Amino acid sequence: MTVERRKLTFATLDDAVRDAENLVAKGYDKAGNWDLAQVGSHLTEWMRFPLDGFPKVPLLLRPMFWLLRTAVGKKIRAKVLAEGFSTGGRTMPQTVFSPGGDAPAAVAKLKETAERFRAHTGPVHPSPLFGAMTKDEALQLQLKHCEHHLSFLVPRA
Repeated sequence: MTVERRKLTFATLDDAVRDAENLVAKGYDKAGNWDLAQVGSHLTEWMRFPLDGFPKVPLLLRPMFWLLRTAVGKKIRAKVLAEGFSTGGRTMPQTVFSPGGDAPAAVAKLKETAERFRAHTGPVHPSPLFGAMTKDEALQLQLKHCEHHLSFLVPRA
């Protein structure tokens, strides 16, 4: 049986967390490669970075990231905000988790981090690719990121 991705639109991080909690409660089928624990942990890490700082880009890649950020970072961000994240993209290996983790715990951590993000009143750390952003711009990217990854997990009826 082939599972089709869902089309998701989240207005708030709470919407994304509720969706993930629903997947825990009802169970789900995968339309992609990652399970809910992997998705929840990945989203949590990326949601934490604007608050706590992004990992340092490896020294040899810094010139490439500077060039991308300077030349096309805002265009890439605008495209992601308009169209969402594309499938098959690359991500930092540190944010890819092994399958078979504890999904309820990963979703609880996602909820905790979403609450922290919402309550954050200070500036957000600049993205290595997109550069400086307002909190709202960072939030919009987080929502697109949640829509992308959670769309591959389809709740069971």
